[in-house]
Amino acid sequence: MSESSPLPPVRLTSEAELARDALATPLFSRAARLARWAGPDTRVGAGGELVEEQLPGAADALGLTDDDAAATASEAWRVAVDTGLVEIVDEEEGTVAAGADLALLTSGAPQDVLAVWLTALETVLADASVPDLDELVDAMDGGGEIDFSSLDWDPEAEAEFLDGVLGNLYLLTVSEGGAGESPVPLPALAASMIVPDDMGEPTNDVLEQVSDAMMRLDDQFRLLEPVGLVDFQPVDETLMADTDEESSGGADEADVSRYGMVRLTPLGLYGLRARLLESGLSAPAVGDLADKGADALLDGTADFPPTAARAETEQWLARREPLAAARELLAAARGGDVGAPLRRLHCQQALSLVGLEAEPALREVLDDAELGGLARVWLSEHGAANVPPPSEAMIFWLTIDTIAAQLAAEGNSTELQGLVEGLAQQHGSFFAAAWRVDHPATPDVLEAMGRLHPDKKVAKEARKAAFKARSQQGG
Repeated sequence: MSESSPLPPVRLTSEAELARDALATPLFSRAARLARWAGPDTRVGAGGELVEEQLPGAADALGLTDDDAAATASEAWRVAVDTGLVEIVDEEEGTVAAGADLALLTSGAPQDVLAVWLTALETVLADASVPDLDELVDAMDGGGEIDFSSLDWDPEAEAEFLDGVLGNLYLLTVSEGGAGESPVPLPALAASMIVPDDMGEPTNDVLEQVSDAMMRLDDQFRLLEPVGLVDFQPVDETLMADTDEESSGGADEADVSRYGMVRLTPLGLYGLRARLLESGLSAPAVGDLADKGADALLDGTADFPPTAARAETEQWLARREPLAAARELLAAARGGDVGAPLRRLHCQQALSLVGLEAEPALREVLDDAELGGLARVWLSEHGAANVPPPSEAMIFWLTIDTIAAQLAAEGNSTELQGLVEGLAQQHGSFFAAAWRVDHPATPDVLEAMGRLHPDKKVAKEARKAAFKARSQQGG
């Protein structure tokens, strides 16, 4: 995930719902139950772990009876200690007591609960980057010490790999047209970290790396699911069995879900966004701009996908009276700077969500050079009476402004090319008049029209007009 390109905004559920989700996650709820179970007789080792003779009691307190009961209880206890739900009272005696944060789970605000959960998440993410127990045992030397060099394990690289995978999963989830709430196949997620973007057919070596990464992710997501970060369908274990082609079944092999599927939960989206913000990245959420001014709304939604921009604008409008909101939006849309055309486009889109209560604000700017054309469009679309026709100068100015905004929003898109072709066809003398338009973006717009128009003769006219416009503006 690039650190330079802005992330699309994420839609988060309410903090109250997220806090309830956090309290209900298997690992976090077990940690809380063990924190309440612990008493004066509970003993821990030098690292804060439950001593071995305490594990059966801890497992029993959690209602665990399977073969992994002791390991599950041990993991939950470590989370309880790391999150402050349990405090070590005396290291020498190995005694514990309920931590100060335990009360927050019942009497704290949703933000307090989520803060404790985020600490639990960090503990589990750290665990997910560590080799599994079998590998550690295999790496022990004769003296019972772990030979880390034999593991081929780089802790920093392993953590970076997992962070990269989670970053890609976050981006796939929040991007318009991305996975959304649908699960992502594990092979695709592994390939996003291994296969270069410019590679055509992956080599056998690359495919083997993807397969290895997929199996690592299978182990890691199994650890991350109990803390509520993801919903995970593990890799079908029969795929790893040594079966011949006849017994493997071609139809089953075509079922990508057998290779693992993962989806971020609403809580997981919250957690990853918090980590992105902590690392200094900009990770907006829909609703962030609702209590800010119209200038922040119009500038802030400049990089938002259309659906997210509309949702953000709807939340902003919901907090304001329509007439006051329209006046604020129109005031923020003024300007001759490079970002002004896109602000006016977003202003127009925002005003399309406001009813006729805003009409007085639009009539107030009918004579405004920058907003008069926009106001006429709005009034006409809303069926208002007595809308004065625009002057030819205003029509040309609005045309230049609109193309400048679309260039800023979409670049040289197919839709913009169609608009350019239509303008040149409908107005044979368009370029003869357009270069005179007193708009800061006129030269750039005409140059863009010269690039976009497929007819060489028309493109040449546009470039000539751009030269004249630039000369007129003294640039």
